[in-house]
Amino acid sequence: MTFSGFTNDDFSVFTIDGLDERMDALKTTIRPKLDDLGKHFSTVLSAETGNEIFPHVARHARRTKNPPNDTWVAFASSPRGYKMLPHFQIGLWETHVFIWFAMIYEAPNKEEYGKKLEDHLDKLYHEIPKDFVWSGDHTKPGVYKHSDLSKDELKNLFIRLQTVKKAEILCGVNISREDAIKMNGNDFITAADHVFKKLLPFYKMA
Repeated sequence: MTFSGFTNDDFSVFTIDGLDERMDALKTTIRPKLDDLGKHFSTVLSAETGNEIFPHVARHARRTKNPPNDTWVAFASSPRGYKMLPHFQIGLWETHVFIWFAMIYEAPNKEEYGKKLEDHLDKLYHEIPKDFVWSGDHTKPGVYKHSDLSKDELKNLFIRLQTVKKAEILCGVNISREDAIKMNGNDFITAADHVFKKLLPFYKMA
């Protein structure tokens, strides 16, 4: 395992102007680290989920004008892709690292999954760690802190997943840029492993 942790240079990639310039920096600075995390956690998550898990490092291949504002490695049970499947992610915005479980809008069974979440509302509301966060849109950096949500507000996120075509559900942890750059590779691996263990029930429910 060669992952050495994230640095200021990794986060600063997202301040570089121009698609080609930012993509070149992303490929040389962040992508090798995502490849390392992909290799490590695909093995770990395969053991923990009981399914063979494959890493998918974002390529941003469809972009022709606007440079990416975030990047990630996703983990799913298919070598062909992850967007239609329940999956895990590790990624970066300029301001933070995210470690997620995700069910995004391409998933064909997200309505059914939303109903399962709603059925387990009481358990999830009380057992999700207070420092975890929720999102309904993976393309935006904003999140809802679990500690700030009422039970009804959490229920509304689950209902939205069932009823809104573009709705998504993501749960996990954000690590601020300042905290992430203080962590060495082993520190980050340990932290991410802890988060993924807490997120396993979401995957198994799916």
